[in-house]
Amino acid sequence: MIEKPCPECGFDTSSFEREHVGQMIRDNAAAWRAVLERGDVVRQRPRDDCWSALEYACHVRDVLDLYLVRLGLMLDEDDPQYPNWDQDATAIEKRYDADDPAGVVRDLEAAADRLADRFDTVSGDQWDRPGTRSDGARFTIETFARYFIHDPIHHLHDVGAGGER
Repeated sequence: MIEKPCPECGFDTSSFEREHVGQMIRDNAAAWRAVLERGDVVRQRPRDDCWSALEYACHVRDVLDLYLVRLGLMLDEDDPQYPNWDQDATAIEKRYDADDPAGVVRDLEAAADRLADRFDTVSGDQWDRPGTRSDGARFTIETFARYFIHDPIHHLHDVGAGGER
């Protein structure tokens, strides 16, 4: 989703300055609070093959933590390869469906602050530092940031909370 706008949520990853990704992460995390304060409806799946708002929020929380590790690797190592991550296995293992919405929003906001703070330290040539995903996809920190930010924005769209465009 870094070459053209997302056909589902409309977000265009080329529409912002790379230095703004930290604030975008914080803004997105703040929007999840309203989603998770909807009461018991946050546990309801719209379809059997689609996560509930709570499950999406848990996923976003864990993606924030995952990307903090990956960003750290890219900043601290030369051309690292990120370990594989199975999001579906994580959802089952961590029981996303049974998590506490208040705890999830608290943890999601804290994870967002940590990742945003780390992105805020990136400058100059660091944006060009490379890394490789386990499937062979290659990123620079800039393309990594643009690819990443689409995920939590898209998931707000998935749960009917709109999102930035």
